[in-house]
Amino acid sequence: MSLSQRLDQARRSREASTEDSIIDLSNSGKAKRVAPTDPYADLKREVHAALVEKLGPELYDSTITEAELARRVRAELHEVLERGGTPLSVTEKARLAQEISDDVLGYGPLEPYLRDADVTEIMVNGPSVIYVERHGKLSRVDGAFTNDQHLRRTIDKIVGRIGRRVDESSPMVDARLPDGSRVNAVVAPLAVDGSALTIRKFAADPYTVEDLVTFGTLPIHVAEFLRSCVRGRMSILVSGGTGAGKTTTLNVLSSFLPDTERIVTIEDAAELQLDQEHVVRLESRPSNVEGRGEISIRDLVRNSLRMRPDRIVVGEVRDAAALDMLQAMNTGHDGSICTVHSNGPRDALSRIETMVLMAGVDLPVRAIREQVASAIDIVVHQTRMRDGSRRITHVTEVVGMESEIVTLQDIFAFDYNAPNLAPGVANNADSESKGQLVPTGLVPKFLDRLSAAGENVDTNVFSSNAFGAPKLRSGRSR
Repeated sequence: MSLSQRLDQARRSREASTEDSIIDLSNSGKAKRVAPTDPYADLKREVHAALVEKLGPELYDSTITEAELARRVRAELHEVLERGGTPLSVTEKARLAQEISDDVLGYGPLEPYLRDADVTEIMVNGPSVIYVERHGKLSRVDGAFTNDQHLRRTIDKIVGRIGRRVDESSPMVDARLPDGSRVNAVVAPLAVDGSALTIRKFAADPYTVEDLVTFGTLPIHVAEFLRSCVRGRMSILVSGGTGAGKTTTLNVLSSFLPDTERIVTIEDAAELQLDQEHVVRLESRPSNVEGRGEISIRDLVRNSLRMRPDRIVVGEVRDAAALDMLQAMNTGHDGSICTVHSNGPRDALSRIETMVLMAGVDLPVRAIREQVASAIDIVVHQTRMRDGSRRITHVTEVVGMESEIVTLQDIFAFDYNAPNLAPGVANNADSESKGQLVPTGLVPKFLDRLSAAGENVDTNVFSSNAFGAPKLRSGRSR
């Protein structure tokens, strides 16, 4: 069938189709929404193949800039479509050109959502099911891949650019996009209903502390207090659940680090965006096809101690690397920052304790807890509320050991009945956004250490009149 006939057939199919999704009544009579059939699927495959054949090696020529490659692809694309002979409407031609261009130059059906600034996360559950997160809420979108092979090609394109691989022998992978967005992919045989892909987007411009204050993540006076803690070399553990905003908060806290210090960041997939001058970024590496060559987070933490760091920032501690991180904090690298998954400050320390035991070192529990109590000064716990907002709900001091227990005291805790004074948050009676992080009245015991480091904190921020705290300083402290 000629390209002209393909165009005619696709156009007739398009006019006959409806915009509504198909309802599948199989599987015990339960209605299941499935993606509508794309009438242009065969045509797009043919034009795509003609485009690849025409441009050939130019698509992979590293000497050609992305802008020049995009210009050539679009020029050839319009030429191929014009040769079809059947007139297309402006809307149809623009749609076809955009979709094929996205497939050749980008990530196919995901491109519209990657370009959408309101979309913060993209979840692909097989080739025909795509969900996105906007403003903390999930919704299904109409985009779809042609089949699982199409989705696998997109996954391979993403992971191949940073030297990662995904196949039957290694069916899970963590990767990142060029802009730093986090990517996780799972393929067969682990993914039963088709390959699964999750992309957590990062803003082109990293969020600043002023942004977090505007969003209502934390009040101004708490931001000032945390700034002083970072500058005063307090070791901070950022905890929270999946999607709570831990990495964003870690990035903001890291922005308080002075330019005069050497900072080493360690991550599974490099996401942190620090603008200090003296930063060394390290990224772990999975094993190769032969099962060799793996460099874990733990290996990088141990190696970083030989790199003369002033501060170590670990994107996430999730295994035996916790032991090496505690050792680093206890051997002259105070002021380091890391994140951990947990349900609360107390649970965060319990998870650190459990992960230390995973290292296989025969240590008594009391010795581990003493290491935890000595290494970590503050736990900042963050939660994603039911309304989609991200809030810091605890700023907790690790006081020390009392008998066999690590003692904690909340300096600030979230009050769900307090009015929210953040400028960008609506105070809805039905919304959790009406809450506020308020002082508990307890004064941190490390204030003398902060004072010795030249960070003088106004003790009024720990009392009920904290809402009158000084205005947040703009920019990063130096």
